[in-house]
Amino acid sequence: MNLFLDSFWRAAAYCIRPRVIALSFFPLLLMVALALGLGYYYWDSALDFVRGALEASMVVNSIWAWLQSVGAGSLKLVLAPLIVIFAVTPVIVVLSLLTVALLMTPALTLLVAERRFPQLERKRGGSLVFSLLWSLGSTLLALIALIVSIPLWLVPPLILVLPPLIWGWLTYRVMAFDALAEHASAQERKEIFRRHRGWLLGIGVLSGFLGAAPSLIWASGALLAAAFVILVPLAIWIYTLVFAFSSLWFAHYCLAALQALRAESHLAAAAAAIPTPVLTDGETLRLPDDKSRDFNNSL
Repeated sequence: MNLFLDSFWRAAAYCIRPRVIALSFFPLLLMVALALGLGYYYWDSALDFVRGALEASMVVNSIWAWLQSVGAGSLKLVLAPLIVIFAVTPVIVVLSLLTVALLMTPALTLLVAERRFPQLERKRGGSLVFSLLWSLGSTLLALIALIVSIPLWLVPPLILVLPPLIWGWLTYRVMAFDALAEHASAQERKEIFRRHRGWLLGIGVLSGFLGAAPSLIWASGALLAAAFVILVPLAIWIYTLVFAFSSLWFAHYCLAALQALRAESHLAAAAAAIPTPVLTDGETLRLPDDKSRDFNNSL
């Protein structure tokens, strides 16, 4: 718990550093360009597709009729944009995570290592290719989990729980690996994952819930579609900052855990190097006079 809280406050303090703030704009620029480009070419067609699907549904038409009868028929105008936006949200979250992992996490981990752990040996247990494969494999599993869990989102409490849990698991898998890739050996990384899996998953889940904040911004009002161009960059920047904070949190936690693991290994090796006296039959262990007196007094 002490390591968990200590790394949390250190990560929060690092987020206000000019270097971290400057780094957060690089993924933002890439994601904004991608989001606006896709929105420019596919927004209208996506809306038309969703509206056509809604109008073809007898259940939805019955709901429209009921809404008209209670004076809430204007909700029909904003439902299609909301569906498109909420469908795009997981994709933006995953892409933001991968962008931060590729562009920011190595730089942030280096920053933490330079300031807190300058003497920590770099064993380079995770190559760039292996890191990419690990991230892509974890992302694929997370996307499958998101798709499979979509029917459960219709249950009101679960839509607030399942996506952050899945994003948190993905955050834990990707960022914990990247935080240890440069400094830990493969064996050390596996040992830290084994010992600290619960706490690392907790960091990822909390980061997943923090990553749900931009969804609340997007769902803030009926003029959402009109403000989409403004809200998308804001939401992406919040995602970027959340994942940057998560990356710093994982870096502080994992590198401190690695330092403790190596200190433990060194103590064990030093203890094993101390010769143990072997007594044969008839021999007694003779202590210095002062030690002998202390030993006899203790008896």
